[in-house]
Amino acid sequence: MKLSGLSALVAGLSALPAVAQELTPYVYEKVVDKGDVAWMSVATIVVLLMTVPGLALFYGGLVRTKNMLSLLTQVFAITAIVCLIWVTYGYSLAFSYGGSLDTYVGGLSKMFLAGVDYSTLVPTFSNGIWMPEYTFIAFQMTFACITPALIVGAFAERVKFSAIIVFVVLWVTFIYFPMAHMVWWWGGPDFLAEQQTALLIAEAAGDTAAAEAAAANLAANGLIWNWGALDFAGGTVVHINSGITALVGAIVVGKRIGYGKESMAPHSLTMTMIGAALLWVGWFGFNAGSNLEANAITSLAIVNTFVAAAAGGVAWMFAEWATKGHPSLLGLVSGVVAGLVAVTPAAGFAGPMGAIVLGLVTGVICFIFVGFIKNKFGLDDSLDVFGIHGLGGIIGALGTGILVNPALGGAGIPDYLSQPGTLQVAEYVFSTAFMAQVKAVSFTIVFVGIGSFILFKLVDLTIGLRVKPEVEREGLDIAEHGERAYNM
Repeated sequence: MKLSGLSALVAGLSALPAVAQELTPYVYEKVVDKGDVAWMSVATIVVLLMTVPGLALFYGGLVRTKNMLSLLTQVFAITAIVCLIWVTYGYSLAFSYGGSLDTYVGGLSKMFLAGVDYSTLVPTFSNGIWMPEYTFIAFQMTFACITPALIVGAFAERVKFSAIIVFVVLWVTFIYFPMAHMVWWWGGPDFLAEQQTALLIAEAAGDTAAAEAAAANLAANGLIWNWGALDFAGGTVVHINSGITALVGAIVVGKRIGYGKESMAPHSLTMTMIGAALLWVGWFGFNAGSNLEANAITSLAIVNTFVAAAAGGVAWMFAEWATKGHPSLLGLVSGVVAGLVAVTPAAGFAGPMGAIVLGLVTGVICFIFVGFIKNKFGLDDSLDVFGIHGLGGIIGALGTGILVNPALGGAGIPDYLSQPGTLQVAEYVFSTAFMAQVKAVSFTIVFVGIGSFILFKLVDLTIGLRVKPEVEREGLDIAEHGERAYNM
């Protein structure tokens, strides 16, 4: 599971010192399961599929013909560039110890993948089960690639290609990598068992220094992880992160020329439907792969990814049918994506019925925002990145704190500490679980919103964000890339 939360895990510590004298140091072996490696390899590949061609076609079909090629180029280029950044220093900043800044970001000890080879391993979410570090690097690389690519849909058809590339390099460095570290950086179940056992032994022996050292190791996790926030596959890291950045970008860049006066209808809903279908397929790797193992929680994430997407699509379709008199293909596929976004943080925590409710609620709320509220504010979020990813991610992250409750069919909050070396289900307390989600969502909105605004303004003041009016009218395909999407 994408399990989280030192604060949720230490609740049972008060009852443990009585047995501390019976404990011996925790010793473990690192076992690699070939089935896990095979599954994670497949999951990694299908997440790439959801980016190129999935996201590229989904976005490309939504813009006007003169800008189709520009969207394809942007998504493809971002994927390639971030791939290289990731293995250069991104992985290190996201998933290594950061010293005095470890709460917020990793260090540079694994820059250029230093110290990583075919024999190095990283923990999964089960005691004693590990995986090749290269497998983990490749899987997380796909998340780093798709997240900035999501953003460009908000200001499609009007931003310089050069500005997008510079912004993405800065954004993944100062926003994405720290967010990934704060949400997903921890020592793993065996490390927790080792340090928790050491803490109990030290306390029983009256060894204050050793106890303090073990306690410090237990707390050496990312900021949001330590808050107890749950994010199975990227509600905060991917969707709220990209959605808030997209909102800021759309506001800073401004509206397209002719917005609200000229027709800006999608040029190919056929392409958009193909892209949406590939997104849905790829999302199984995205969600179920985030379990890092092939087990029952992986199966739960697969079922939830099916039903939440279906519920989101059905909810949007019927809401549109009821209010506008017709069900549209664009509405249906948008609802499916909204359902996928919402279930991302809850994929391994909610039960299937909870995932359906989450999809239904998100589909309706996102439809209302995209169909009515956005227009009232005059927001030109070209491809509704905030309306689907930002808003859907917020709903999903908050809903996870509710639907994780075993009484509602959820998997429960993980507890690695009450019985070191095993995974237990902690007692569910609504106020604790839900407020941890509220805290994580609020922090993400503020951190990402402010940070992204600074980066957008920096790029704008140096090389400029927006293309010239005549370029925008002509279309970015010819002016920016010297090519057309179609020559017929």
